[in-house]
Amino acid sequence: MRQIIALFACFTFSCAAHCAPPSEASIHTLLAVTKTDTVMDTLFVNMEQSMRQSMMAAIPGEKLSAQQMRILDAAPAKFIQVMREEMNWPRMRPIYIQIYQESFTQEEINGLIAFYQSPAGEAFVRKMPVVMEKSMSIMQVRMAPMMEKMKAIMAQSIAEAKAAK
Repeated sequence: MRQIIALFACFTFSCAAHCAPPSEASIHTLLAVTKTDTVMDTLFVNMEQSMRQSMMAAIPGEKLSAQQMRILDAAPAKFIQVMREEMNWPRMRPIYIQIYQESFTQEEINGLIAFYQSPAGEAFVRKMPVVMEKSMSIMQVRMAPMMEKMKAIMAQSIAEAKAAK
């Protein structure tokens, strides 16, 4: 019986040592080496470009006045400005820290830091903005036909619902 208790105690203490929540300092290091703040800025730029393209795609062939174009052209920047104010890095950092502390162990954070400080990890961080930009461009091209199909389904469903009175 003593051996079972001893094994259980060893397992429990071993797990506690390996399952310890990560320190705030280690998460700060991870967020710094992954350049999370820069990634967020890039995301805002990409979102603004995507919104601009989506707005123009939503009004194909429409003749707009110069004033209408200025209004539409300014809208994405206004939207992104709100996002930048509400989701800026100083506001988001504590949220990231909390999420990382709840999701990872210290051992995992240490491993991630080691990876992102390696040449492969540094390349990943450096190239990820380009990967994200290309992904968004491809997704936008793919979304347009899908959105048309979804609009058609919605219109058909509304027509069927009206006819079913």
